[in-house]
Amino acid sequence: MGFAVASTLMLTPAAALAEPTLNERILDIRERSRFVPEDALAELQKLQPELATAPANTRAEFLTQMSAVRLRLGQNDAALQAADQVIAFGQSLHDNVIIAKGMLARAYVLFARADVDAAHRLAFEAEKLAQTTGDQALKVQATITAGQAYAEQGDFPAALSTLQRAVDMARPPEGDRLSLAAALNALAKLHTQMKDYDSAADTLAELLEETEKLHSPGRMAMAKNIEYGLAIDAGQPQRALRVLQESLALGRQMGAERMVGVTLANLADSYLKQRDYPRAARYAQEALLSVQKTGDQSTEATARANLGQAYVGMGRLAEGKQQYELGMARYEQENNKPDLQVVLREYGETLERAGDLAGALAAYHRERDIANALFEQRRQQITLELQEKYEAEKKRRQIEMLRHENQVKGTEIDNRRLQQHVWWLLALVFALAAAVVGLFYRKVRNTNAQLKVKNLELKAQSTLDPLTSLYNRRHFQEFMRSLTLQQRQDGMVGALFLLDADHFKQINDRHGHAAGDAVLKMIAANLRIALRETDMIVRWGGEEFVAFLPAVQRHGVDDIARRILHCIASQSLKYGEHEITVNVSVGYAPFPLAPDNVPLPWERTVNLVDMALYLAKAHGRNRAYGVRGFHNLHLTSMEAIEQDLESAWRSGFVDLSVVLGGEAETPPSTP
Repeated sequence: MGFAVASTLMLTPAAALAEPTLNERILDIRERSRFVPEDALAELQKLQPELATAPANTRAEFLTQMSAVRLRLGQNDAALQAADQVIAFGQSLHDNVIIAKGMLARAYVLFARADVDAAHRLAFEAEKLAQTTGDQALKVQATITAGQAYAEQGDFPAALSTLQRAVDMARPPEGDRLSLAAALNALAKLHTQMKDYDSAADTLAELLEETEKLHSPGRMAMAKNIEYGLAIDAGQPQRALRVLQESLALGRQMGAERMVGVTLANLADSYLKQRDYPRAARYAQEALLSVQKTGDQSTEATARANLGQAYVGMGRLAEGKQQYELGMARYEQENNKPDLQVVLREYGETLERAGDLAGALAAYHRERDIANALFEQRRQQITLELQEKYEAEKKRRQIEMLRHENQVKGTEIDNRRLQQHVWWLLALVFALAAAVVGLFYRKVRNTNAQLKVKNLELKAQSTLDPLTSLYNRRHFQEFMRSLTLQQRQDGMVGALFLLDADHFKQINDRHGHAAGDAVLKMIAANLRIALRETDMIVRWGGEEFVAFLPAVQRHGVDDIARRILHCIASQSLKYGEHEITVNVSVGYAPFPLAPDNVPLPWERTVNLVDMALYLAKAHGRNRAYGVRGFHNLHLTSMEAIEQDLESAWRSGFVDLSVVLGGEAETPPSTP
């Protein structure tokens, strides 16, 4: 990454006037392609006729940069083809430098095509191969890529040590400033992801200092993007806005239209957080004009979602919903479920503030479907990982036992030989054999004890939420599947409560995600106070919690909902200089629900309670809606009730309780 700068510094005054070599021109294009890939592609194509007589490393560098440029232009198939050509070329020459460059180029394309696992495996292989070469810039680049792969896997300790090693490798005299800037960039981003804001600020300060020495507007814009991410995550909106304006000026100075489009979309989002809707709409429209020049569809999706939110905030509801749907269509086309989930939640909150409760409810349901799909995907992944770990441990134990068996067999063979030659040592041989067997038995017993401890640790990790130490969703689902449904005649019932923190996104936006985590811990602690030790409390996902009470008085279920609302609302959290309070909305029902004396499965009960929770959200928050029973089911069906609980309630088919929390508004009249 640093050859262009290094070679320029070593030129003599006379040589500086000479025409640059083909390799130097390729390296110069490599730096510009990061910011203006359209121009870089044209320059590379002009150089292609000169490759026939060029050295092998120059031809390999040309193909590597062609892959990078095609990737930045969204031409993934062409980028992958060029990367494979680099690998094949390096293998034909038995050149590890060229092979490692090709492997890194292929890993970047695989990641862009969402083949994340394959990209990570290839990145780790490339890093190992690069370390066997003498190319310092390549070794730094490969180490940075491996560290980023660890971070994407969630292995932050490995990512931190790897990226810190990359920074150390990039420092002079062995390294160069371009490599150092790239390593510091990745390390500052990781510290921000880990919410270690002090370390992130220190690394960012060094990054800005080193970038200033490069005199590169593009590199400075990259550093400003890291500063923007830190400012947003640390709850510094004014600093984030200033950094975006600086980044926009740098992008326009370079003519880097893709960077300009992304920055304009971020500016629109920044003004949305300040509720400055006209200015947000203006920047979103400018971003759309920019992406028309570049065809950057991902940035277009973000800009349309921002424009839709601004229009709704300005009272232009129909136009806003149209822009939102256009933006979300692109996320669905990319199968980008995490980003689509965030946009749908913001969409629901935006429509709710505008008074479009039906639209908000539909958006919340779409967001919930995606959340459930992502949870199931993550659950399957965790299950596979645990199975792999178990199988690996099982194989390790088998190998260990075979090794011990071979040792025992070897001892027995030696004993037979000794018996043939030295009969008088027979007693001593038997004693030694007994000692070996005793040691083997003790080893097996210790191994089994350690395995039992590991199994208990794995079981605890698979049933508890790491943030709140409450039961997790998977444990609750397994518990409910094993629960036997039965109706009691002694006035006691079970009860299900589903609660969601009100305006939780605003807490994250104003105070940062660390404050949001602290609020979730406070809610969990208050639920332990409000409920009994025998009640099951579950982190359902995000800011949602479930409580299952196995036995309560039927007439006391409403009082429990009131106690939950009061217990959480009456507490506050001291966070920095701010006092944070939070309310919750609750949906609940006795369990089992038994329309026409036929108990509903627990999944359908949770769905009805979820609908009741949405009613509490839609009718003012800080309140609880409870499903008590059903009437006149011969005139309707449970499927119709589950599709629209509010209409069923107002039509007299469902009996609901409404419990207000604090100074909540008067509930809507019952039918």
